[in-house]
Amino acid sequence: MATMQLAFDFNRPHSYTVSVPIEVDEFWTAKQRAGHSIHEISYRACYKPQLPAYFIKKFCEPESVVYDPFIGRGTTLIEAQLHGHKAIGNDINPLSKVLTNPRLNPPTIAKIEERLSEIDLSFDSEIDRDLLVFFHKETLREIYGWRSYFEDGEIDRVDAWLQMVACSRLTGHSSGFFSVFTLPPNLAASVTSQRKINEKRNQTPEYRDTKALILRKSKQLLRHSLPKDYSRDDAVLLAESADHTPQIADESVDLVVTSPPFLDTVDYEQDNWLRMWFCNIEIERGKIWQIKSLDDWVERMTDVFVELHRLLKPSGRIAFEVGEVRKGKVLLENAVAKASLDAGFLPDKLMINSQNFTKTANFWGVSNNSKGTNSNRIVILRKDGG
Repeated sequence: MATMQLAFDFNRPHSYTVSVPIEVDEFWTAKQRAGHSIHEISYRACYKPQLPAYFIKKFCEPESVVYDPFIGRGTTLIEAQLHGHKAIGNDINPLSKVLTNPRLNPPTIAKIEERLSEIDLSFDSEIDRDLLVFFHKETLREIYGWRSYFEDGEIDRVDAWLQMVACSRLTGHSSGFFSVFTLPPNLAASVTSQRKINEKRNQTPEYRDTKALILRKSKQLLRHSLPKDYSRDDAVLLAESADHTPQIADESVDLVVTSPPFLDTVDYEQDNWLRMWFCNIEIERGKIWQIKSLDDWVERMTDVFVELHRLLKPSGRIAFEVGEVRKGKVLLENAVAKASLDAGFLPDKLMINSQNFTKTANFWGVSNNSKGTNSNRIVILRKDGG
């Protein structure tokens, strides 16, 4: 087994030189749809469900507690429940709760169909005409009808599911979405960008039946059967900063599987602006992390690891997935090791899930796509003495 030498020169109070074993293999499949159908909600920079599934199987005993401090679309939490474990998650953006919570306790298709037949989407008030670059006028009025419905009423289990599915269907590149052809569904173009797309493609938004599309997507999400004990009422979803989650008890978590905000690569707020508008979510600008300085990133992650050290059991583990940034010139796994050591963790190993369809770019002997990684790199951490 290969090892990597980590020597740190960050402007931090401690310096280290440590050797960390490296494992390189295809630990899980690269197939896009090999996971459960309930995962199939698009979100920027999300990992495949096979990643958390691998570590849940490896490190969890029956009825373990699995935590993700950066929920995203909820992949880790859903996979935890699929394997019979308690799920705890956190994300500073409440949109993650909208996208995740309904899929932890889904209604039946019969209940969804019944509720869809009862909802009146009539909307006669003023609409934002700028949004007509995405939507046909009647589709947009239905979308406003959905917003009004969710805003005015008390959302139950079925309504939460409808909101989640509608939110996920707003924009995309096929007739299965409410919009005209636009960017992939894991991010939203700006109004200005969409005008240019429409002009280039000589396209005009056509009417979409939002109820029909919500039902179609619901059937897709629920096409695979769920374990009998899948839905449970003990999942905890928070919307806090990942470095301060007092709602989670000391030494209560068995396993953390997560992927943090990457260094200056993804603007999660801009990518989700239309979804956040639809769900009436407003967040103070800058509250969602987008960190451009490596030293700042290490500092913020050190604070996160201090909090994870508090809540993780002595026997627990962390699987911390990092991506390639700045074309491989910055190795975030080194930064993760530095931050975790400062917080009291010990790096166990670096696991590189190498996928056989990648293009060649030399990086620790692993083949990657030069414009973004086709491999996952996961730093495995344990508590000192754990």
